[in-house]
Amino acid sequence: MANKEKRFIELHKEGSELSVAKIILLDQQTGVQYLFIKSGYGAGLTPLLDRDGKPLIASTWDAD
Repeated sequence: MANKEKRFIELHKEGSELSVAKIILLDQQTGVQYLFIKSGYGAGLTPLLDRDGKPLIASTWDAD
């Protein structure tokens, strides 16, 4: 593995491991934000979209 830094970082988290967890993740390579929801044994991941249906890109992020 060439890069040992994390590609995804948490921007926001609601809930806990014992309840429904809602996490907004940032892909540091592309700037795209994702919503991850986990409840019990189920989970889902989807990109956040703007009003035009395009992926939501973070306004500032540290891309290498």
